[in-house]
Amino acid sequence: MSACVPTRTSDSTRARRAHPPHSPPSGPHRRFRVAGADVSASIAVFLIALPLSLGIALATGAPLQAGLVAAAVGGIVAGCVGGSPLQVSGPAAGLTVVTADLIQRYGWRTTCAVTVLAGLTQLGLGCLRVARTALAVSPAIVHGMLAGIGVTIAVAQLHIVLGGTPQSSVLANLRALPAQLAGLQPAAVAVSTLTLSLLLLWPRIPGRAGRLLRKVPAALVAVAGATAAASLAGLTLPKVDLPSWRSHALAGLPEGPALGVAAAVLTTTLVCSVQSLLGAVAVDKLISSRADLISSPTGRAPRVGRSDLDRELLGQGAANIVSGALGGLPVAGVAVRSSANVQSGAVSRNSTMLHGVLVVIAALLMVPVLELIPLASLAALVMAVGIQMVSLHHIRTVTRHREVLVYAVTTLGVVFLGVLQGVTLGIAVAVAVALNRLTHTRITHHEQRGVHHVHVRGQLTFLAVPRLSRALHLVPHGTPVVVELDGSFMDHAAYETLQDWQKTHTAQGGTVELTGRRLNAAATAPAPTGAGADCRCRPWTPWRNHQCELPRSARASGSESPEQPGEPSAPPTPQEPHEPNEASDTAGSAGPVGPAGPGADGSHHPLVRGISAFQRNTAPLVRGELARLAREGQQPTQLFLTCADSRLVTSMITSSGPGDLFVVRNVGNLVPPPDEENGDDSVGAAIEYAVDVLKVRSITVCGHSGCGAMQALLGSEPGGRQTPLKRWLRHGLPSLERMADDGRPWARLAGRSPADAVEQLCLTNVVQQLDHLRAHESVARALRAGALELHGLYFHVGEAQTYLLTGNDGGELFDHVGHRV
Repeated sequence: MSACVPTRTSDSTRARRAHPPHSPPSGPHRRFRVAGADVSASIAVFLIALPLSLGIALATGAPLQAGLVAAAVGGIVAGCVGGSPLQVSGPAAGLTVVTADLIQRYGWRTTCAVTVLAGLTQLGLGCLRVARTALAVSPAIVHGMLAGIGVTIAVAQLHIVLGGTPQSSVLANLRALPAQLAGLQPAAVAVSTLTLSLLLLWPRIPGRAGRLLRKVPAALVAVAGATAAASLAGLTLPKVDLPSWRSHALAGLPEGPALGVAAAVLTTTLVCSVQSLLGAVAVDKLISSRADLISSPTGRAPRVGRSDLDRELLGQGAANIVSGALGGLPVAGVAVRSSANVQSGAVSRNSTMLHGVLVVIAALLMVPVLELIPLASLAALVMAVGIQMVSLHHIRTVTRHREVLVYAVTTLGVVFLGVLQGVTLGIAVAVAVALNRLTHTRITHHEQRGVHHVHVRGQLTFLAVPRLSRALHLVPHGTPVVVELDGSFMDHAAYETLQDWQKTHTAQGGTVELTGRRLNAAATAPAPTGAGADCRCRPWTPWRNHQCELPRSARASGSESPEQPGEPSAPPTPQEPHEPNEASDTAGSAGPVGPAGPGADGSHHPLVRGISAFQRNTAPLVRGELARLAREGQQPTQLFLTCADSRLVTSMITSSGPGDLFVVRNVGNLVPPPDEENGDDSVGAAIEYAVDVLKVRSITVCGHSGCGAMQALLGSEPGGRQTPLKRWLRHGLPSLERMADDGRPWARLAGRSPADAVEQLCLTNVVQQLDHLRAHESVARALRAGALELHGLYFHVGEAQTYLLTGNDGGELFDHVGHRV
């Protein structure tokens, strides 16, 4: 059989097919090409950015042209230089309060100078490569800051909506609101109401017509509709006034107290940077939902990679320098425009830059049209944006994570004191909350069926030692005790207290069982006596063949091979407690369980030790989840078909937990075709049950490097005695034939050639088994209905690297699956 399979080194034509020749060099003149998707996306973003930029400029009290300058510079400069290709920058609502305060205090020219200085500061931070540090700010503080800014914007714009003029602060606006309500102007209220109604109802138009109409941005429809209605009705209202560009004010030297200007630069830098960096991370998440951006159709590098945050900070700094110098508003990444850019199908930074060019064209050629827009309509638009910044989703999130106090203090601080003061207050409260959680420990004691339970929830430090001692002394002598340590840290004082009490209680005839998250190696109390007492393995810890330290007597008797020199058992280290330790399953592979081994109860057998470690360490962590699964039944999302090789730990390489995967393992990860002669009811039944009963949404076939089944296929000879293994491996013969077929392109790995014929067959086998899957009736039916997806994986054991099959048309490519945010 092996004679009919040419190896990679001996087949030059196959090598040429695996490595296609490079295309001829391009000519000296390369034309700049823009994808049609980028053009359409840029138009959609432009239609959103135009009214919003004017509205934000109106809300800050800056010249309306400043909003257009910032939108154009943000699109062209930040789009060209920034590290997030699909993020759209411009005048952001989050900067409205900061900019308005600067204009009132120092005037417009100094505000432009502050914008330039903030851009220089961002350039310095980008050169220092500290962009990731900004993401360390608690999300509760960021969301609270945006909510406070949103409240401030909404209260101020409400006065313009009612036909009046906003005051300088939130408190002043609230105090003036009754008088404003008494003297409201019906025309302004009517235009604002129409704008808000269109803004709210346009995305909710039902049916096929609604899907077509929703392609036009709601913000553009709202402002255009209100403008048309006001013009047709002949309403006399304040409208957009764009003076000649000849009189446009540029940046000047900063005037005012040095400390005040420095604080203004710091605040502008902070808000611009944090909002832009968080926006870049959010754009990465949007990109990950689009398969066409993750990998190109040719299977080469991704079309749009992850954001380079340091480069993005440099791009934002450059944009702020240019915007401030040209008399524009401060620039930051804008979530609304960025999400519209991604959802409109943009594939490169060209869409962002084109949107900036369109803003320039509009600012130069559409002045008569823009001057028809009523200010009340723009104010209503910006007020709606401010209200949306107070996100109920964010409030629910911070409440779930017990950070509502940080959120509330930051929000109120921004509303009543200012952005920098509010953020400072939020950081102080966040630090205080973190310290309180570190020092606050809850210790309870109760008795259940004669067993005393002492539950320690939180960090066990010296501050909790008095309460721990009181709880432990409530336990009567000679009784069984379970001490549950539900925390991630135990200092030396608490460790000694617990150890001394355990020795005393055990000497008086009692028993002690320690359970829970004993994660700190230096502070872990001794394991309970009995079976598995000397097993040092912990759940989700580094291991080397799951080595466990046995008593010297057991090692001397030959029940366990001695440890290799220089390879001590790895100490326990903290890990996330939500992935099962499937690696411990291999602990029982040494032989049958029984009294034949050392210890009449088999307590030194690897399987018994592994089970004992599970019951002591892992079971308390997963008991609640398994109880839920027992009540609700299994609802896995995918069928995972892989090899029975002991090195392939499915839960580890997929980061899955109980109930996530319906796993089928066999020698060679084979899927027998569904015919009477070659069919296999075991695998076929699992496929039918997973698809028709469990309703899985995907099936994955996972091969791996060094597969013994593939080696056996390559090395076997025709004829001979038909053993069970040979009869099973006949299902792999189509993979062998596929690999030998000169008319088919070989499956290949991204970045390198397969190491040898075995690895080539492993890759080919995954592709072939996917074809076998499609032949099963239940799979074919689900694929036709669009309810099922098929995936191919290849796991290289030595590299600890997973490769995903990205295409099977004209040549199958297994591409890297790297780190993702």
